[in-house]
Amino acid sequence: MRKPLIVSLIVLALCSFVAVAQDASKAAPAASAANMSALPAPTVSGGMPLTQAMATRRSIRAFLPTPLTRAELSQILWAAQGVTGPEERRTTPSAGNQHYVRLYVATAEGFFEYVANGNKLMKISGEDLRSKLSAQPPFSQVPVVLLFAGDFERALAKYGPEKGPRFVSLEAGHQAQDVLLQVTAMGLGAVPVGGFEPKDVNKVAGLPGQVSAVYLMPIGHPKK
Repeated sequence: MRKPLIVSLIVLALCSFVAVAQDASKAAPAASAANMSALPAPTVSGGMPLTQAMATRRSIRAFLPTPLTRAELSQILWAAQGVTGPEERRTTPSAGNQHYVRLYVATAEGFFEYVANGNKLMKISGEDLRSKLSAQPPFSQVPVVLLFAGDFERALAKYGPEKGPRFVSLEAGHQAQDVLLQVTAMGLGAVPVGGFEPKDVNKVAGLPGQVSAVYLMPIGHPKK
């Protein structure tokens, strides 16, 4: 009698576990979808000539409080790491096409991560982190602050301690330069900021343990 009873209890426990797992798998996509918002399609032709954008780019440190439109934000994020072809080829190069840089967006509406595949924003929190990311003056004025953060753990695992961190930093630099030129072409302003303690920014932003801040970039309408 005891053996059939034990078998029945094991079967019941397994059934319960499977049911819970199925419920969790169904609930997870719904929760993710609720935090996702599609951005307007970016413009992929026309605009200011590249040479003109290079010639007129300047680091802007004084901004108007005018918010960016979603179309403007979409164009900027696409310039950083937008998908432009099969196999997730993007606007900027990445070692081994691995995409080690994660791009975060701080606005008055909250803190988001850019999802390149599908050109979307994923909301992480409703907290305004702009002025908390840095005490420098531009951060209290601008409508948008970009945070470029590298997945150093994944890069180290593939390329080792010498090449891994270098590839992450190079990728962040590629993306930052694309954004600076795109912002200039749009008549906006930005300044790349590297003067911060990564651990402090990581804590404020609540970044995953394997991810660390590389670059900050306030973006907005220049104050004349």
